[in-house]
Amino acid sequence: MFENVTVVGAGMMGSGIASMAALAGKQVVLVDCSIEQTQRGKEKAAVCIRELQENGLASPDSGVMDRITCSENLEEAVKHADLVIEAIFENLQLKQEMFGKLDRLLPAQVPILSNTSGMRITDIAAKAVCHPERTMTAHFWLPAHLVPLVEIVLWEKTDREIAVAVRDELKNWDKQPVLVNRDLPGQLANRILQAIIREAANIVEIGLASAEDVDIAVKAGMGIRFPAWGPLEHVDAVGLDLCLSVQENVLPGLSSEANNPAMQRLVEQEKLGYKAKRGFYNWEEKDMDALVKTRNDFIIAARRQLKKI
Repeated sequence: MFENVTVVGAGMMGSGIASMAALAGKQVVLVDCSIEQTQRGKEKAAVCIRELQENGLASPDSGVMDRITCSENLEEAVKHADLVIEAIFENLQLKQEMFGKLDRLLPAQVPILSNTSGMRITDIAAKAVCHPERTMTAHFWLPAHLVPLVEIVLWEKTDREIAVAVRDELKNWDKQPVLVNRDLPGQLANRILQAIIREAANIVEIGLASAEDVDIAVKAGMGIRFPAWGPLEHVDAVGLDLCLSVQENVLPGLSSEANNPAMQRLVEQEKLGYKAKRGFYNWEEKDMDALVKTRNDFIIAARRQLKKI
């Protein structure tokens, strides 16, 4: 049904998405504002594909890269598209403008998806398109070629049948897509993640533990179970009565701050994380490249193990 896929935006996310579409046998056009940027995106896609193949998560396919072509001409790039995924910079005005262009260029039956992680598809599409029923979010998680989750977010104008068709298509891309029935900030998984981040930062703020020990606790505790044991499966396993009793004792003491003081203070001090070499950690002492490799290796190992279950 969706044999020709156009990915708009050849950055970190767009290149990963393009790699998954090509591995699924799709003809992919990767488009960006310059042919040089698009070619760099294709090179990143090749790295993603090689990592999957070398680790047994994708079959050998000598023709996969031939299925990805580069373009700097949006009109040409979408001429034969059956599915379009927007993965440009996280700026609402830019996304609205892009959706407006795509809506004018594409036949009414072609779905237009946004890979936005923090914006509502309602805000992106509501005033920009004449065919809102074919618009939705398809949020691939970083790194897009390794993390199976894709959140398909419907807004009030999305045609559910189209969303279901997109979901079923992404299953063929070796993804685990979920339908999110309401267009709320944070979608689904980010709402859970932000609650974890808020309390993790609060624990550091109140001196209960260091940033390093917070991360160890999550990675070595709940995090080690999550690939195979979700939080609501855990609740049913131990009993709702026990979990409710724990919540009655714990929840009143958890942070309810809209903006966490610890993070606010770091931002004010221009300690913005890795890009500033300071955040919760000193990144002149801590190796980001090694951490990314450890993350990717763990995801690969977890996915291999899950395939055996």
